[in-house]
Amino acid sequence: MILVTGGDKSGKSAFAEDLAKKVNGNVLYIATAKVTDEEMEHRILKHKQRRPEHWDTLESYINLAEKIEEAEKKYNCILLDCITLLLTNLIFEYNKTDDIENMDFIELENKIVKELEEIAEICSISKSEIIIVTGEIGLGIVPIDKLSRYFRDMMGNVNQILAKKANEVYFVVSGIPMKIKG
Repeated sequence: MILVTGGDKSGKSAFAEDLAKKVNGNVLYIATAKVTDEEMEHRILKHKQRRPEHWDTLESYINLAEKIEEAEKKYNCILLDCITLLLTNLIFEYNKTDDIENMDFIELENKIVKELEEIAEICSISKSEIIIVTGEIGLGIVPIDKLSRYFRDMMGNVNQILAKKANEVYFVVSGIPMKIKG
């Protein structure tokens, strides 16, 4: 398993796609983003246009451990882009209230971390080449609101889980990948 991390617009997705292009055989691109507005629709379109036409795409963020386990039977490479959007989607999928002050962050985190641990485990033992893209969001200031602080902390914990299971980890800055593990 290869983990590719970096800041927003750092070039991490393009680098991960270049790694996937080097793998012989079928590639499955798992896209975790969902259209929430016009701007997000435009971002998703740009990602789609960059991918080779012969790659298959699965647009999903639910039950990915099972889907990856099934997909590895057919694909030589699975590129999961990205964990940051996956985490965002799961927070809003599993949250039982719209009131941030009354969110049960502990219950929510336990459920989501368990799901991400399953993904990390399946990916770490897969016979397919697995490439995972994630955002490194903990390099800035402490966010002012509770939800943002919670998201930053959970993202950091999830990235550590993935990095421990990964054979290789790359940190991408300004389009330049730096190998930091493996």
